[in-house]
Amino acid sequence: MTAAAELLAAVRLAIDRRAGLRARLQAAGTDCLRLFHGIAEGEPGLAIDRFGPLLLLQTFRAPLPGPAVQALGCAVQAQLGEGLQLVCNHRGPAPGPDFAWHQPAAPALQQHECRERGVRFCIQARHRGQDPWLFLDLRAGRARVHALAGGKRVLNLFAYTCGAGVVAAAAGAQLVWNVDFAASALAIGARNAERNGIAGERFVLLHADCIAVLRQLAGTPVQRRARARPLPAIARQQFDLVFLDPPRWAKGPFGAIDVVRDYAALFKPALLTLADGGTVIATNHVPEVPAAAWIEQLRRCAHKAGRPLRDVELLGADEDFPALDSTPPLKIAVCRL
Repeated sequence: MTAAAELLAAVRLAIDRRAGLRARLQAAGTDCLRLFHGIAEGEPGLAIDRFGPLLLLQTFRAPLPGPAVQALGCAVQAQLGEGLQLVCNHRGPAPGPDFAWHQPAAPALQQHECRERGVRFCIQARHRGQDPWLFLDLRAGRARVHALAGGKRVLNLFAYTCGAGVVAAAAGAQLVWNVDFAASALAIGARNAERNGIAGERFVLLHADCIAVLRQLAGTPVQRRARARPLPAIARQQFDLVFLDPPRWAKGPFGAIDVVRDYAALFKPALLTLADGGTVIATNHVPEVPAAAWIEQLRRCAHKAGRPLRDVELLGADEDFPALDSTPPLKIAVCRL
Protein backbone atom coordinates (compact mmCIF):
# COMPACT_ATOMS: atom_id res chain seq x y z
CA MET A 1 0.00 0.00 0.00
CA THR A 2 1.35 3.43 -0.93
CA ALA A 3 1.74 6.21 1.63
CA ALA A 4 -1.18 8.07 0.04
CA ALA A 5 -3.38 4.98 0.27
CA GLU A 6 -2.38 4.41 3.90
CA LEU A 7 -3.30 8.00 4.77
CA LEU A 8 -6.64 7.72 3.03
CA ALA A 9 -7.38 4.47 4.88
CA ALA A 10 -6.47 6.10 8.23
CA VAL A 11 -8.75 9.05 7.53
CA ARG A 12 -11.64 6.81 6.52
CA LEU A 13 -11.22 4.76 9.68
CA ALA A 14 -11.19 7.91 11.82
CA ILE A 15 -14.41 9.15 10.25
CA ASP A 16 -16.06 5.77 10.77
CA ARG A 17 -15.09 5.87 14.45
CA ARG A 18 -16.89 9.19 14.79
CA ALA A 19 -20.20 7.98 13.36
CA GLY A 20 -21.87 7.86 16.78
CA LEU A 21 -20.40 11.21 17.85
CA ARG A 22 -21.45 12.86 14.58
CA ALA A 23 -25.01 11.64 15.08
CA ARG A 24 -25.13 12.90 18.68
CA LEU A 25 -23.68 16.28 17.75
CA GLN A 26 -26.08 16.67 14.84
CA ALA A 27 -29.02 15.87 17.10
CA ALA A 28 -27.81 18.55 19.54
CA GLY A 29 -27.55 21.23 16.84
CA THR A 30 -23.78 20.98 16.28
CA ASP A 31 -22.21 20.85 12.81
CA CYS A 32 -18.52 21.32 13.65
CA LEU A 33 -16.03 18.69 14.79
CA ARG A 34 -12.57 17.25 14.15
CA LEU A 35 -12.81 14.45 11.61
CA PHE A 36 -9.16 13.39 11.75
CA HIS A 37 -6.74 14.09 14.60
CA GLY A 38 -3.52 13.05 12.93
CA ILE A 39 -1.20 13.14 15.93
CA ALA A 40 -3.13 10.23 17.46
CA GLU A 41 -4.54 8.65 14.30
CA GLY A 42 -1.57 7.97 12.07
CA GLU A 43 -0.44 11.26 10.50
CA PRO A 44 0.98 13.68 13.11
CA GLY A 45 1.21 16.64 10.75
CA LEU A 46 -2.41 16.66 9.59
CA ALA A 47 -5.79 17.64 11.03
CA ILE A 48 -9.14 17.66 9.23
CA ASP A 49 -12.03 19.67 10.66
CA ARG A 50 -15.56 20.41 9.66
CA PHE A 51 -16.99 23.85 10.42
CA GLY A 52 -20.53 23.95 9.07
CA PRO A 53 -20.21 24.12 5.27
CA LEU A 54 -16.40 24.25 5.43
CA LEU A 55 -14.01 21.28 5.25
CA LEU A 56 -10.63 22.47 6.56
CA LEU A 57 -7.40 20.49 6.12
CA GLN A 58 -4.48 21.82 8.18
CA THR A 59 -0.87 20.68 7.84
CA PHE A 60 1.67 21.38 10.60
CA ARG A 61 4.85 19.73 9.28
CA ALA A 62 5.17 19.16 5.54
CA PRO A 63 2.47 20.62 3.28
CA LEU A 64 0.38 18.38 1.07
CA PRO A 65 0.67 18.92 -2.71
CA GLY A 66 -2.45 20.30 -4.38
CA PRO A 67 -3.52 17.00 -6.04
CA ALA A 68 -3.20 15.17 -2.71
CA VAL A 69 -5.35 17.80 -1.00
CA GLN A 70 -8.03 17.50 -3.65
CA ALA A 71 -8.01 13.69 -3.58
CA LEU A 72 -8.25 13.60 0.20
CA GLY A 73 -10.95 16.24 0.29
CA CYS A 74 -13.06 14.44 -2.32
CA ALA A 75 -12.73 11.14 -0.46
CA VAL A 76 -13.80 12.71 2.85
CA GLN A 77 -16.77 14.46 1.33
CA ALA A 78 -17.88 11.29 -0.43
CA GLN A 79 -17.72 9.41 2.87
CA LEU A 80 -19.71 12.11 4.66
CA GLY A 81 -22.18 12.32 1.79
CA GLU A 82 -22.11 16.12 1.80
CA GLY A 83 -20.75 18.73 -0.58
CA LEU A 84 -18.55 20.87 1.67
CA GLN A 85 -16.25 23.69 0.58
CA LEU A 86 -12.64 22.51 0.79
CA VAL A 87 -9.78 24.67 2.12
CA CYS A 88 -6.22 23.67 3.01
CA ASN A 89 -4.01 25.72 5.34
CA HIS A 90 -0.32 25.00 5.91
CA ARG A 91 0.81 26.11 9.38
CA GLY A 92 4.27 24.54 9.47
CA PRO A 93 7.69 25.54 8.07
CA ALA A 94 7.76 27.01 4.59
CA PRO A 95 8.48 24.37 1.93
CA GLY A 96 11.31 24.52 -0.60
CA PRO A 97 11.16 26.72 -3.70
CA ASP A 98 10.16 23.81 -5.93
CA PHE A 99 6.96 23.07 -4.03
CA ALA A 100 3.79 23.74 -6.01
CA TRP A 101 1.27 25.35 -3.65
CA HIS A 102 -2.38 24.44 -3.69
CA GLN A 103 -3.98 27.68 -4.83
CA PRO A 104 -6.28 29.42 -2.32
CA ALA A 105 -9.95 28.92 -3.04
CA ALA A 106 -12.58 31.60 -2.53
CA PRO A 107 -14.08 29.82 0.52
CA ALA A 108 -10.80 30.38 2.40
CA LEU A 109 -11.34 34.13 2.54
CA GLN A 110 -15.10 34.10 3.04
CA GLN A 111 -16.90 34.13 6.35
CA HIS A 112 -18.98 31.05 7.04
CA GLU A 113 -21.19 29.99 9.91
CA CYS A 114 -21.09 26.88 12.06
CA ARG A 115 -23.26 25.87 15.00
CA GLU A 116 -22.61 24.31 18.37
CA ARG A 117 -25.65 23.33 20.45
CA GLY A 118 -27.60 25.68 18.20
CA VAL A 119 -25.33 28.66 18.97
CA ARG A 120 -24.03 30.34 15.80
CA PHE A 121 -20.34 31.18 15.27
CA CYS A 122 -18.46 33.05 12.55
CA ILE A 123 -15.74 31.01 10.84
CA GLN A 124 -13.05 32.06 8.37
CA ALA A 125 -10.33 29.67 7.23
CA ARG A 126 -7.73 32.30 6.31
CA HIS A 127 -7.17 35.64 7.98
CA ARG A 128 -4.33 37.42 9.76
CA GLY A 129 -4.25 34.84 12.52
CA GLN A 130 -3.96 31.08 12.27
CA ASP A 131 -7.02 29.55 13.91
CA PRO A 132 -10.49 29.63 12.29
CA TRP A 133 -12.02 31.52 15.27
CA LEU A 134 -13.41 28.54 17.24
CA PHE A 135 -11.35 25.97 19.16
CA LEU A 136 -13.12 22.65 18.69
CA ASP A 137 -11.30 20.88 21.52
CA LEU A 138 -12.93 23.26 24.03
CA ARG A 139 -16.41 21.99 23.18
CA ALA A 140 -16.69 20.10 26.47
CA GLY A 141 -15.79 23.24 28.41
CA ARG A 142 -18.34 25.33 26.53
CA ALA A 143 -20.96 22.66 27.17
CA ARG A 144 -20.34 22.99 30.90
CA VAL A 145 -20.57 26.78 30.65
CA HIS A 146 -23.92 26.33 28.91
CA ALA A 147 -25.13 24.10 31.76
CA LEU A 148 -24.04 26.49 34.53
CA ALA A 149 -24.48 30.01 33.17
CA GLY A 150 -28.23 30.55 33.34
CA GLY A 151 -29.00 33.63 35.45
CA LYS A 152 -25.31 33.99 36.46
CA ARG A 153 -22.66 36.70 36.18
CA VAL A 154 -19.88 35.29 34.00
CA LEU A 155 -16.26 36.39 33.50
CA ASN A 156 -14.62 35.06 30.33
CA LEU A 157 -10.83 35.59 30.47
CA PHE A 158 -8.50 35.25 27.48
CA ALA A 159 -11.77 35.31 25.59
CA TYR A 160 -10.35 35.20 22.02
CA THR A 161 -13.52 35.37 19.85
CA CYS A 162 -15.75 35.01 22.92
CA GLY A 163 -16.86 31.41 22.30
CA ALA A 164 -17.48 30.66 25.97
CA GLY A 165 -19.01 34.08 26.54
CA VAL A 166 -21.46 33.74 23.66
CA VAL A 167 -22.49 30.30 24.94
CA ALA A 168 -23.01 31.73 28.45
CA ALA A 169 -25.16 34.57 27.15
CA ALA A 170 -27.15 32.22 24.91
CA ALA A 171 -27.79 30.05 27.98
CA GLY A 172 -29.36 33.01 29.79
CA ALA A 173 -26.48 34.53 31.75
CA GLN A 174 -27.39 37.76 33.51
CA LEU A 175 -24.09 39.42 32.53
CA VAL A 176 -21.01 38.31 30.59
CA TRP A 177 -17.64 40.07 30.57
CA ASN A 178 -15.24 39.04 27.78
CA VAL A 179 -11.64 40.18 28.29
CA ASP A 180 -8.83 39.88 25.73
CA PHE A 181 -5.82 41.90 24.59
CA ALA A 182 -6.69 41.42 20.87
CA ALA A 183 -9.24 43.90 19.57
CA SER A 184 -9.57 41.94 16.32
CA ALA A 185 -10.63 38.79 18.20
CA LEU A 186 -13.15 40.70 20.30
CA ALA A 187 -14.59 42.17 17.09
CA ILE A 188 -15.37 38.62 15.95
CA GLY A 189 -16.90 38.01 19.38
CA ALA A 190 -19.19 40.98 18.79
CA ARG A 191 -20.29 39.47 15.48
CA ASN A 192 -20.94 36.14 17.20
CA ALA A 193 -23.11 37.89 19.78
CA GLU A 194 -25.01 39.72 17.06
CA ARG A 195 -25.64 36.48 15.14
CA ASN A 196 -27.25 35.03 18.25
CA GLY A 197 -29.38 38.07 19.09
CA ILE A 198 -27.45 38.79 22.30
CA ALA A 199 -28.07 42.28 23.66
CA GLY A 200 -25.01 44.48 24.13
CA GLU A 201 -25.87 45.67 27.64
CA ARG A 202 -25.32 42.20 29.10
CA PHE A 203 -22.43 41.25 26.81
CA VAL A 204 -19.38 43.35 27.68
CA LEU A 205 -16.25 43.38 25.48
CA LEU A 206 -13.18 44.63 27.34
CA HIS A 207 -10.04 45.20 25.25
CA ALA A 208 -7.41 45.03 27.98
CA ASP A 209 -4.70 42.92 29.58
CA CYS A 210 -6.34 40.00 31.37
CA ILE A 211 -3.83 40.01 34.24
CA ALA A 212 -4.47 43.64 35.05
CA VAL A 213 -8.24 43.31 34.77
CA LEU A 214 -8.33 40.15 36.89
CA ARG A 215 -6.20 41.66 39.65
CA GLN A 216 -8.39 44.75 39.84
CA LEU A 217 -11.53 42.65 39.99
CA ALA A 218 -9.95 40.59 42.77
CA GLY A 219 -8.76 43.64 44.70
CA THR A 220 -5.07 42.68 44.48
CA PRO A 221 -2.18 45.02 43.51
CA VAL A 222 -1.48 45.68 39.83
CA GLN A 223 2.17 46.11 38.90
CA ARG A 224 2.61 48.12 35.73
CA ARG A 225 5.69 48.62 33.61
CA ALA A 226 6.62 52.13 32.59
CA ARG A 227 5.54 51.69 28.95
CA ALA A 228 2.22 50.01 29.66
CA ARG A 229 -0.73 51.62 27.98
CA PRO A 230 -3.36 53.26 30.21
CA LEU A 231 -5.46 50.77 32.11
CA PRO A 232 -9.19 51.37 32.59
CA ALA A 233 -10.11 51.68 36.25
CA ILE A 234 -12.20 48.67 37.25
CA ALA A 235 -13.92 48.36 40.60
CA ARG A 236 -13.65 45.18 42.61
CA GLN A 237 -16.62 42.89 41.97
CA GLN A 238 -17.65 39.28 41.98
CA PHE A 239 -18.85 36.77 39.41
CA ASP A 240 -20.63 33.44 39.75
CA LEU A 241 -18.69 31.71 36.97
CA VAL A 242 -15.16 32.39 35.68
CA PHE A 243 -13.89 30.78 32.49
CA LEU A 244 -10.07 30.85 32.58
CA ASP A 245 -8.37 29.73 29.33
CA PRO A 246 -4.82 31.14 29.31
CA PRO A 247 -2.08 30.55 26.73
CA ARG A 248 0.89 28.42 27.73
CA TRP A 249 3.21 31.39 28.13
CA ALA A 250 3.05 35.10 27.47
CA LYS A 251 4.76 38.22 28.76
CA GLY A 252 3.03 41.56 28.93
CA PRO A 253 3.23 44.94 30.61
CA PHE A 254 1.46 43.69 33.76
CA GLY A 255 3.30 40.41 34.26
CA ALA A 256 3.95 37.00 32.74
CA ILE A 257 1.65 34.04 32.16
CA ASP A 258 3.28 30.67 32.78
CA VAL A 259 0.78 27.85 33.13
CA VAL A 260 3.52 25.28 33.75
CA ARG A 261 5.40 26.96 36.61
CA ASP A 262 2.96 29.51 37.98
CA TYR A 263 -0.69 28.77 37.24
CA ALA A 264 -1.49 30.06 40.72
CA ALA A 265 -0.73 33.63 39.60
CA LEU A 266 -3.91 33.47 37.55
CA PHE A 267 -5.95 30.99 39.55
CA LYS A 268 -5.74 32.83 42.88
CA PRO A 269 -7.21 36.14 41.67
CA ALA A 270 -9.81 34.18 39.67
CA LEU A 271 -10.91 32.56 42.94
CA LEU A 272 -10.98 35.93 44.66
CA THR A 273 -13.47 37.26 42.10
CA LEU A 274 -15.91 34.42 42.81
CA ALA A 275 -19.08 34.83 44.78
CA ASP A 276 -19.71 32.21 47.44
CA GLY A 277 -20.67 28.94 45.79
CA GLY A 278 -19.18 30.06 42.47
CA THR A 279 -17.23 28.04 39.91
CA VAL A 280 -13.98 28.49 38.01
CA ILE A 281 -13.61 26.49 34.81
CA ALA A 282 -9.86 26.46 34.23
CA THR A 283 -7.92 24.99 31.30
CA ASN A 284 -4.37 23.75 30.82
CA HIS A 285 -3.24 22.85 27.28
CA VAL A 286 0.31 21.73 28.12
CA PRO A 287 0.93 18.01 27.43
CA GLU A 288 3.85 17.76 29.89
CA VAL A 289 1.69 18.79 32.86
CA PRO A 290 0.06 15.69 34.42
CA ALA A 291 -3.61 16.18 35.24
CA ALA A 292 -3.30 14.91 38.82
CA ALA A 293 -0.37 17.22 39.61
CA TRP A 294 -2.17 20.22 38.12
CA ILE A 295 -5.35 19.53 40.08
CA GLU A 296 -3.29 19.29 43.27
CA GLN A 297 -1.72 22.67 42.46
CA LEU A 298 -5.16 24.20 42.10
CA ARG A 299 -6.31 22.74 45.41
CA ARG A 300 -3.20 24.02 47.24
CA CYS A 301 -3.59 27.46 45.69
CA ALA A 302 -7.23 27.65 46.75
CA HIS A 303 -6.41 26.59 50.30
CA LYS A 304 -3.65 29.21 50.62
CA ALA A 305 -6.00 31.87 49.25
CA GLY A 306 -8.53 31.05 51.95
CA ARG A 307 -11.04 29.80 49.38
CA PRO A 308 -10.83 26.00 49.60
CA LEU A 309 -12.46 24.07 46.78
CA ARG A 310 -15.53 22.00 47.58
CA ASP A 311 -14.79 19.71 44.65
CA VAL A 312 -12.92 19.54 41.34
CA GLU A 313 -14.20 17.73 38.26
CA LEU A 314 -11.75 17.00 35.46
CA LEU A 315 -13.07 17.19 31.91
CA GLY A 316 -11.24 16.23 28.76
CA ALA A 317 -11.86 16.93 25.11
CA ASP A 318 -14.60 14.97 23.33
CA GLU A 319 -13.81 11.76 21.45
CA ASP A 320 -12.94 13.54 18.20
CA PHE A 321 -9.67 14.52 19.96
CA PRO A 322 -8.21 11.11 20.92
CA ALA A 323 -4.92 10.94 22.82
CA LEU A 324 -2.02 8.63 22.10
CA ASP A 325 -1.58 7.45 25.69
CA SER A 326 -4.99 8.25 27.20
CA THR A 327 -3.56 11.47 28.67
CA PRO A 328 -4.87 14.26 26.41
CA PRO A 329 -2.95 17.55 26.43
CA LEU A 330 -6.09 19.59 27.13
CA LYS A 331 -7.29 19.44 30.71
CA ILE A 332 -10.42 21.28 31.89
CA ALA A 333 -10.97 21.60 35.65
CA VAL A 334 -14.40 22.55 36.96
CA CYS A 335 -13.56 23.98 40.39
CA ARG A 336 -16.41 24.73 42.81
CA LEU A 337 -16.19 26.76 46.00
